[in-house]
Amino acid sequence: MKKKLVALTGAGISAESGLATFRGTDGLWEGHRIEDVATPEGWAKNPELVLEFYNQRRAAARAAQPNAGHQTLAALEDDFEVVIVTQNVDDLHERAGSSRVIHLHGKLFESRSSYFDQLIYPMEEDRIALGDLCEKGHQLRPNIVWFGEAVPLMERAVEEAATADVFLVVGTSLQVYPAANLINYVPRTTPIYIIDPSRPPVTSRPNLHFITEPATTGLPRVAAKLQEG
Repeated sequence: MKKKLVALTGAGISAESGLATFRGTDGLWEGHRIEDVATPEGWAKNPELVLEFYNQRRAAARAAQPNAGHQTLAALEDDFEVVIVTQNVDDLHERAGSSRVIHLHGKLFESRSSYFDQLIYPMEEDRIALGDLCEKGHQLRPNIVWFGEAVPLMERAVEEAATADVFLVVGTSLQVYPAANLINYVPRTTPIYIIDPSRPPVTSRPNLHFITEPATTGLPRVAAKLQEG
């Protein structure tokens, strides 16, 4: 029976494929205030701006390619039961070949009703425009969990973390909640590998290993160690 490996991934792994992280050093995301493009209030104030912002994110994600970090996680399925819990909304994990991916913050290539949350649609084109409606006549919006909204898949992610034999943290500062709390549900006997060029603040605990490298180099190194047993 394969051991279970759970990986929490964040913006850092996608950044290595050329995708902008959600908050730059100036506090802006691609020139926009987070409050204007990633909150329910921003949507209510200017839905056209929000739609165009995510249309541009879709185009960027479509042009990006999975990197060695994504590919390493996919290859680990040969030796482990791998579950990826990602804060990223792109589809690079799936395109690299990972088969079990939980998108905590939604999916860029899905739309949903702005009124009926359960009405979710795969996107056939990469754009949502004002006037594009769900089957019940309400404006479509990106299927993204914005700041201030509930994270519906968090409970499932907690269940996965609580049953992990190995836990990886890749390319995330562990500053965005509730995702950052996942590490607290990992069993104390489970080794945790934190792979990030900057060392995220983590309360000291047993079996904690820091690899201060980007995902593209740090993940292959950790994978080789894990495969050695």
